[in-house]
Formats: sequence, structure tokens, C-alpha cells
Amino acid sequence: MNITLVEDDPIQQRLLQHWLEQAGYRCRVFADGAGLMQRLGEAPIDLLLLDWELPDVDGLQLLRWLRERHQDNTPVLFLTMRNSEADVVTALRGGADDYLVKPARQQELLARIEANLRRSRMLTPKERQPLEIGPFRIEQQTHRLSLNGEPIQLTQKEFSLACHLLGRLGEVVSRDELLEKVWGQPIPQNSRTVDTHISRLRKKLGLHPEHGWRLSSIYQSGYRLDRLDN
Repeated sequence: MNITLVEDDPIQQRLLQHWLEQAGYRCRVFADGAGLMQRLGEAPIDLLLLDWELPDVDGLQLLRWLRERHQDNTPVLFLTMRNSEADVVTALRGGADDYLVKPARQQELLARIEANLRRSRMLTPKERQPLEIGPFRIEQQTHRLSLNGEPIQLTQKEFSLACHLLGRLGEVVSRDELLEKVWGQPIPQNSRTVDTHISRLRKKLGLHPEHGWRLSSIYQSGYRLDRLDN
């Protein structure tokens, strides 16, 4: 697996690169956003490990550039000193798939990387076949979702969440199930992470009654996606 690290601190670069290569990953390192933007297509990226505070452009701007310019579904994990809830929410809304606060703990970092790679790569033969549900076409192998033939730009977790909800039309899906299936890790009970992703998905996929869909939050139960135009 190929991991690209964008980190300007040389000590952090060496430490993180050592951890990653020791774990068996191929690691490419950039000290600024310009380096990544100029050489993005030179090698495959299975996961991007990204600092927020960079010398030329902040990591959030770099992430947005990556998502907007390349419509890229590469898992992106923020590793940063910024630790406020507002920063976490901003990063997730900006297209990040995961978020860790420095100083990194080796085993936790590697576990998060493994979880994100597992969700993005491990597909059964059935899941490799495109799935069509109403106007939506899901291609799990390439992490693409289209609406009426038009591709929709989604982060990895938004894509996984959409697949899970579309696959359970008309059923109440508990928050705990989504945390297990989409995030694969515990999230504090007071976290707004799931609600934030539900809101973004509702907007991006047009899941509103006027479009024939309803994505509802069911009090103390979870969420339900209904098709209204049957």
C-alpha cells in the first residue's frame, strides 16, 4: 500500500515515515502542499496523511483542492495539533475521512490507517458489481456514485454511508450500526460526527421530499432513508 505524507516538520517526517515503512507501507513524503500538487499523479496514493499547518497552504485548502480538482476518493487522515471540535467538524465537512490530534500514538495511527484502507479496498465479488437503486448507480470498486448519470463527489465515509443507507431502504439503521459499519471505531456519544455526515449526504444526494426521497433522523433509534415516489 502507498501512503503519501504531507508534513513540514522534519522530525515528524522521519518518525512517521519510519513507523509507516516499519509497518510495511511505501511512504512518499512532501514538506508542503505545492510538492503534492505538482507531483500528485506520479505515483499511486492509497491513503493521504495530512498535516493542517503547512508553510505554503493550509491542509484544509489542500484537501479541498484534491477533492474539487480530482474528485478523488482517496482516504484522507488529518494528523494535526489542532484539537478543537470546530476544527474536527470543519475537516470532516471539508472532505476528510478521519482525524487524529498530535502527538500521534504509533499503534493508534496504524490502526486508523488499516481501518480506512480496509473499508476502501475489501470488497466481495458481489460488491464489485455496479448496483442501481432508483436514479443512483453505485460502483463500490471505484468508490463512485452517480445520480441520473452524473457523478457525485463524496468522501470515503460519505460514500460508505450512502451505500449502507441505500442498501437498507425503508429500514431504521441505528447509530451504533453506522458507527460500526462506516467508521469502524468508537466515537464519543456527544459527538456530532454522524449527524454532520447525514446532513452533508442529504444535501449532496438531494434526499428531500421534493426529489422523492426522505432521509429522517428517528429519535433515539437512528436514521431511515425512504423513497417516496413508488
